[in-house]
Amino acid sequence: MAASTPGTVRLLSACRMLASGLRLGSGWRGGRAPVAGASFRVPSRSSSSDDKVTVHFINRDGDRLTAEGKVGESLLDVVINKNLDIDGFGACEGTLACSTCHLIFEDHMFEQLDPITDEEMDMLDLAYGLTETSRLGCQICLKKSMADMIVRVPDAVADVRQAVDVGKNT
Repeated sequence: MAASTPGTVRLLSACRMLASGLRLGSGWRGGRAPVAGASFRVPSRSSSSDDKVTVHFINRDGDRLTAEGKVGESLLDVVINKNLDIDGFGACEGTLACSTCHLIFEDHMFEQLDPITDEEMDMLDLAYGLTETSRLGCQICLKKSMADMIVRVPDAVADVRQAVDVGKNT
């Protein structure tokens, strides 16, 4: 990936784009959405603790991993940026081509999430340990109302990069 120039950021997730106030299809040449890797200018704003949300991940082995993310980041971004040790998480890097960032939410938090898309639903159909409150972490953007939420990593994951499922008993 090419380095960004000062004052620009790389388009890494829809969450960041939405958080910056940009909308797909608006302000782009020909009215089309930008391609992955496109650069765009985002007004600078100072980072404060008001822009941070604490998330608690319960890993497959029962360990609690706690990390802070910025409002607008996806849960996949948080795992990657904080280098959390969750086996197989985010194999497709948030492109909705796998289900390795499958997370299970508590009922009260699940009810607050944005509606699921057909594409996310299709990928969830491939996930092991699917529950009524399952979502893909790459599709969940952090909001202030999510402060101190707890999400559970399922016991196993479907990851084609490995010959067997990665689970807590392997």
